Amino acid sequence: MAQPLQNRTQFDPGSSMQLSERKQGLASEIWKHRKEYLAISPFYILFAVFGLFPILFSMYLSFQRWDGIGVMTYNGLNNYQFMVTDPEFWKAVGNTILIWIYSTFPMLFFALIIAFLLNASFTRFRTFFRIGYFLPNVTSLVAVAIVFSTVFSNNYGLLNYILSLFGLSPVEWLNKTWGIQLAVSIMVIWRWVGYNAIIYLAGLQSIPTVLYEAAKIDGATGIQSFFRITIPNLRPIILFTVITSTIGGMQVFTESQVLVGNDGGVSGGGLTIVLYLYREAFVNNYFGYGSAVGWGMFILIALFSIFNWRVVQGGGAKDE
Repeated sequence: MAQPLQNRTQFDPGSSMQLSERKQGLASEIWKHRKEYLAISPFYILFAVFGLFPILFSMYLSFQRWDGIGVMTYNGLNNYQFMVTDPEFWKAVGNTILIWIYSTFPMLFFALIIAFLLNASFTRFRTFFRIGYFLPNVTSLVAVAIVFSTVFSNNYGLLNYILSLFGLSPVEWLNKTWGIQLAVSIMVIWRWVGYNAIIYLAGLQSIPTVLYEAAKIDGATGIQSFFRITIPNLRPIILFTVITSTIGGMQVFTESQVLVGNDGGVSGGGLTIVLYLYREAFVNNYFGYGSAVGWGMFILIALFSIFNWRVVQGGGAKDE
C-alpha cells in the first residue's frame, strides 16, 4: 500500500549536514582568498552601481509614469502600447535604419580598401597614415558636428560655395530630409572609417603570406586573391565590424542633436531612436516612457544584430 505523500518527504539530517559543510567550506575558501577578492571588488562594485542598477531600474521605470520629481505611478504596459502605436517612434526607427544603411556599407567598404592599401608593401609612411585615419575616432563628436553644420549650412556652407564655383544653385541641405540624413551619414563615415580600417588591418596582417605566394604561383590575379583568400579569412573580422556598426548605428544621437536640434530638423528627417528617447525623457520629462523606448531600442538592436550575424555567417557556411 502506498504511503501518504506527507510521509514520503522526511527530514534527512545527513543532507542538511552536507549542505552546512559546503557552506562552511565556501566561506573558508572566500576568507582564504579575501585579498584577491578585495583587489577585484572595485570593478564589481562600480559595475553594480553604475551598470547593473541603472539597467534594472530602467526596466522597473518602464512600467511607471514619472516626471523625474513627483511620485511614481504604476502604468502597466501603457508605455509600451503607446510606443508601438506612436507614428513618430516608427519614423525614428525608419530614419535610424536609413542612416545606418547610408553610412555602414560605404564605411566598411572604404575601411577595407584603406586597410588593404596600408598593408601593401608599396605604401610608405604607414604608421603616419594609421594614426591619421584613427584621429577622427578620438575627436570630440560635438566639435565634429559643429564643423559639419558649417559645411552643410544652407546659406554659407562650404558645399554650397563649391557648387557656386561650378555655377550651380545652392542646396538647402538641412531643410530636406535626405540632406539631413546624408549629412549625419557622412559624419558617421568620417568618424568610424579609420577605426574599422585599423581592425581590418590587424586581420590582414594575421593572414599567412604563404597563401598569397601559393596563389601567385598558381597564376591567380590580385582580384582573385582578394576574393578567394582575403575575404574568406577576414569573415570573422567583417562579422565583428558589422555587429559593432549595427549597435553603434542604432545609437546615433549627437550628430543629429547638434546638427538639427531635438526635433530632428525639418519634417523630422534627423529624428533617430536615441534622439526620440532623449526628447521624450529629458525634454518632455516622460521618464517612464523614455525607459520603455530604451528597452524597445534594445530589442530592435538585438534583432537587427542577429539578422546581420545570420546573413554574414550564412554566406560563410554556403561558401564552405
